[in-house]
Amino acid sequence: MSRRLLPRLLTASLVLALGTGTVAASGPAAAAPADSTERARAAEPYCYDEPSQPTADISDLKASFNSSNWMRTLQAMYKRRWPSGEALAIAQAKDKYWDQFVNKRSFEGFAESMMVAIHEETHMWDLDPSRTRWDVHIAAWINGGQQALTVPLHGGFPRKEILPLIKDSLSSSMDDIYLRDRTQGEYRLQGVLAEQNAGLTGLPAVTVLQEYIRGVGASNARDIAATNLRYLLLYLRVAKDKHPDYWARIKAEPKLRDLVLTQFLRTAYWLEKSAPYTGKLGSRDADKITAANYAPENIAVLEEFTGRKVRVDAQKHCTT
Repeated sequence: MSRRLLPRLLTASLVLALGTGTVAASGPAAAAPADSTERARAAEPYCYDEPSQPTADISDLKASFNSSNWMRTLQAMYKRRWPSGEALAIAQAKDKYWDQFVNKRSFEGFAESMMVAIHEETHMWDLDPSRTRWDVHIAAWINGGQQALTVPLHGGFPRKEILPLIKDSLSSSMDDIYLRDRTQGEYRLQGVLAEQNAGLTGLPAVTVLQEYIRGVGASNARDIAATNLRYLLLYLRVAKDKHPDYWARIKAEPKLRDLVLTQFLRTAYWLEKSAPYTGKLGSRDADKITAANYAPENIAVLEEFTGRKVRVDAQKHCTT
């Protein structure tokens, strides 16, 4: 899958999924503490983690792969290596758009196409009208055992307003798509969170299959994750500095605070897991963007918004 095709697919999935729908029940990541005991427990140090076995043998699946058994193969390989991927594939098995994203010509091409395929199917799950009402509340498939549902958004402001805070060209290709584009730049918090969550499933999808990836179809997976976290942190800074009423409204939403914290820690977790495959799954710019994400002003706004202190040492996927 070429880099030039990828942006069109991402835009298409957002358009396909727009609509209004019913309010879903809260998921395990979204529950707010109900009493003092739960509040105390919630303040304990927390580390994001999820099961993966990236060295599990899937040679038999590669040997038997063909264009007819691709969905069965997809579910089986992730069952062994990344159970969250299997769970998402099962949940989305009947989605008619899979064929647009999956390369069935070879197992190596198939593995490489999983960055786009899993990214897009995350969009399809998250933005299903039964779960998401655009600019009102969002859903997020985080992993096989954790989904955030009916997370309030209260609209927001165009994400293009974060552009003045980007002082380098490290994310310029994505900035052109998501911030400078006439349509995409107008998307509000919904767009920021939707892209971040999809990028955070696309990254592990190829991290656990890295030895089979030969081409460039997944070569910006780490950059996408780092850049989408950049956008979220900068969006919070602009909200606080330029839109104080909106900042107050979203800061008062426990589900949204929990989701932001989870996504910050989850990004750190998968960037660390994928770091040995820089070059294959991302450029060196991903690490430079990540370093910028940990600038004091970004960590300060994150901690103020979530009410939690995060670690900035080797355990970046943890709170203190």
